[in-house]
Amino acid sequence: MLGIENFPEYEVPGARKVQFYPYESNGGSVVAIAGEDFAVIGADTRLSSGYSIHTRTQNKLFRLSDKTVLASTGCWCDTLALTSLVKVRMQMYKDQHQKNMSTPAVAQMLSILMYNRRFFPYYVSNVLAGLDQDGKGVVYSYDPIGHCEMTTYRAGGSAGPLLQPVLDNQIGQKNMLNADPEPVKMEKAISIIKDTFISATERDIYTGDSVIINIITKDGIKEETLHLRKD
Repeated sequence: MLGIENFPEYEVPGARKVQFYPYESNGGSVVAIAGEDFAVIGADTRLSSGYSIHTRTQNKLFRLSDKTVLASTGCWCDTLALTSLVKVRMQMYKDQHQKNMSTPAVAQMLSILMYNRRFFPYYVSNVLAGLDQDGKGVVYSYDPIGHCEMTTYRAGGSAGPLLQPVLDNQIGQKNMLNADPEPVKMEKAISIIKDTFISATERDIYTGDSVIINIITKDGIKEETLHLRKD
């Protein structure tokens, strides 16, 4: 690209070039696992910037309904802007149709909202978990411009590259000989999420303090908290 340095005759004495970068990564990691009749999603509570920790108790899980939970990390101001817009759209849907939006419908709506901002995207890492119309657990993951993928497990956020291989091994049973592809049980899913976050805090300074886990079943959403390293 051509800059002012290529046209010295137009240079203004005393003018200085100021860089503008509107994004800030505030860290955080999320993990979600879906089973036959449940979904488990967890996110850590550390909100940081560089080597500064703003808070150790920030919940990054947003309950959109009694069957849908969105985990969002990255630039916290973009997270708040996006989740507030999602809640407004869901309330509009409820007022018009007199029922809550299903998890697949929320997943599609979130994809459209993010794609609408593709030229100035939300700097967030989103993972959506919940139950579909048949009561089966589902997980949706997104890239910054709204591409959506439905899966049974996903990790995201600052420690996502560290967490995803653990899920590939323990849940997906990839590259395993004589693996028994049986459905994952709820207790095992919760245990794996706890183990992945304990491991992530040893390697990622932007993940830590504690992890909040939401367990989504047909009976509603239960919450668990696990304390992690504070340093």
